[in-house]
This record gives sequence, C-alpha cells and structure tokens, in this order.
Amino acid sequence: MKYLEARDEAGELKRASLRSTAPWARSVIVCAINYNTAHPYSTQVNDSDRGWISRYAWSREDYHEAVMRRLRTVETCLRDRTDSNASPLQTRCYVDTGPLVERVYAKYAGVGWIGKNTCILNQKLGSWLFLGVILTSLELAPDLPAPDRCGTCTRCIDACPTDALIAPYQLDSNKCISYLTIEKRGPIPEDMREGIGRHVFGCDICQDVCPWNRKAPATNAAEFQPREGLVNPALEWLAEMSAEEFREKFRGSPIRRTKRTGLRRNAAIAMGNSGDRAFAPVLERLAADDDSVVAESARWAVERLAAPAASTSESHPRKS
Repeated sequence: MKYLEARDEAGELKRASLRSTAPWARSVIVCAINYNTAHPYSTQVNDSDRGWISRYAWSREDYHEAVMRRLRTVETCLRDRTDSNASPLQTRCYVDTGPLVERVYAKYAGVGWIGKNTCILNQKLGSWLFLGVILTSLELAPDLPAPDRCGTCTRCIDACPTDALIAPYQLDSNKCISYLTIEKRGPIPEDMREGIGRHVFGCDICQDVCPWNRKAPATNAAEFQPREGLVNPALEWLAEMSAEEFREKFRGSPIRRTKRTGLRRNAAIAMGNSGDRAFAPVLERLAADDDSVVAESARWAVERLAAPAASTSESHPRKS
C-alpha cells in the first residue's frame, strides 16, 4: 500500500488533493457496482472447521479487472460524445489502485454516505459496492452528496472483534482484520490473534451487521459469483495448500495479495481460535513447516488449543 504515501514534487501527499494527482482534472466521475451474492453473511454461519473469506474476494474475476472494463466503456462513451473541435479530452481511470480516497468522491458524487464503519452506504444497495473513478478534464455539473442515514446506530462499532472502529467514522487500520489478514506481512501480533477468529482473508462483520444490508439485493453479474470452495473454505485445505495449488486456485483472484504464506498463517490462527482439538495433528505438522511465519503461528495455535480455557471439540463439533 505504498502508493498511499506517494508525494508530488512539492512534498505534498498526492492523495490529499486531486490537484496533486492530476492538475488537469476538472471533474471526477464515480461508478459503483453491486457485488453482493445470495449467500449467508459471516455472522450467520459458524462452522468450527471452516474459515471465512471476505465476500468481495469470492469472485470468479478480480474486481480490479471487472470494474476497470466497465470504466473503459464509460470512458469510450465520453470520448465519443466530446466535441472533436474542442481541446483534447484527458481521462484517467482508477480501481482501488491510485492515490485517491474513492469513498470520499463517491460521497460527493451522490453514490451514498460514508457510514460509521467508513464504508460507502447506498440507501437501496447497502454497502456491497465496488467503486471506480474516472478523472476527466471535462467540466461536469456536480451531484449532491447523499445525506448521512446512520443515525444513532452503532452496531458496526459494537460488533468489531478487534475494536478497530475506535469511534464513529474512525478506523484504526492497524487493528482491522482486513489489514491483518491481507496486508500485514510476517507474524500477526499475538494480542490481535484471538480477535481474528476464523477469518483467513478480510472481514465483513461491520457490513454484515449493518441494517442497510438486511435487504441488499444480490448481483446478477456472473463474474462476481463465488468460485467453488471459497464460501466457508475448509481450514485444513487452506493450511496445507501447495504452492502449485495456490497459484492455480487463486489465479486472477484478489486473494493472491496475501500470498500463500499469509493465507496459511491465517488458517493456522483460525484453527487455534476454533477451540477444536481435532486440528492438533495438522497444526503439529505445520509447526515444523519450512515457512517460519506459518510454523510460529501453528505453534501458537497448538498452545491455544491445549490451554485449559480452550473450548473442546465437544462444544465445537466438526461437521463432516
């Protein structure tokens, strides 16, 4: 995520101002697409032998490519409708890759309001939205920001297992399960591991509990439907996945971002949090793994399962 630290020639953060990123830009077009699918939320299932992958990462195609393809279509329409006698049209597209805070532009473009969980929320679609932006040299009439409809609700804040939502609209990214399981390299701090629960890639809890997502519609886009095995994946499968299987299974998937090391590390921690001592044999094998990060996480998990306070497999029955 080093691109967020990018600075211009004057030393100013590029993401702090559009002028720093693209001084020629006069308007920002924000596009949103629903990626929700008709599957239970993470808060509705709790199988001790299975982990959780964030909803957005189930997709058959990496969302960066799926959204960018649509942005290019809009970009082409803009060019087709621009007066050829006018000054040349300049555009630039971003899908979660540039030094821009997309949700802020989405707010002022009228897509929705920024919720207390810091996600963009749309009154009809909820928060399961991918965002893409097009910077353009065109002078376009601005839309009106959507009103904040979070009210007095604090369900997202109350539900966060790692207390990453330190206040309404404020997120401590270093505590966020999404950061810890995806972006964090090396060992995860021990004091954060219990809160991770069974999450192996990302986290949906603050969106799962949001009242605006109760009736969120499911997408009809085929590329956002889940790949086989990624909804509630088996923890043993993830933990013992070979390098070749990882490459094959997650080709063209955002899950590649955590790398095989991170995914196996996360699976080991999830097994330790499961309270299921049936995981002990696989964890003992992982404790001797050539990957030091995976091995250390597995040793922690073995100790956690062996601790007197750990739940037994009787209270966390495994499903066959």
